[in-house]
Amino acid sequence: MIPLTLTQVGGRLGERAPVQADMDGRIQAAVALVLAAEENRGLDLLLIKRAALEGDPWSGQMGLPGGRRESGDPDLLATAIRETAEETGIYLSEQELLGVLDDLAPTTPVLPPVAVRPFVFGLPKRAAVHPSPEVADSVWVSVGDLRRGANETTVTVRGRDLRVPAYFVGGDVVWGMTLRILNNFFDLAL
Repeated sequence: MIPLTLTQVGGRLGERAPVQADMDGRIQAAVALVLAAEENRGLDLLLIKRAALEGDPWSGQMGLPGGRRESGDPDLLATAIRETAEETGIYLSEQELLGVLDDLAPTTPVLPPVAVRPFVFGLPKRAAVHPSPEVADSVWVSVGDLRRGANETTVTVRGRDLRVPAYFVGGDVVWGMTLRILNNFFDLAL
């Protein structure tokens, strides 16, 4: 059952302490899972499509707003808030924080040694997105529709075809770490 309110999501996420990764020797990063309460629709989720950039291992992929912690960020929550503002023009606040999901790291050794902390935020309605050059596109998608759309697909990584679990959003594929973050959210909050 999908919670009808942001309060329900916050209550469920607050029932447990998230699993935190050992950050030693890892790049610290944070993402924002931004929810919006849409009247008569349930909850919507903001996804972005990263711009195609040389040297970016997640170039062109669907994901959540976020990125690396910078020296001026007092903590990873500040990183998630800053990165979301930079990438989407949406200014989140700590008051909109619903909870924190388990830290995740890539499961493939070809990706950078990063640990990602996902923060879940709730907005009373969809916010207008003003993407930065780092973002090729953005979409608000129904959480219920996304969850029901679980499937699998083939992706090509470094010349190899891999069969992976996936969600489909329009003509785009959500897979990899973003899919793992979303599945953790679904398991904990819905």
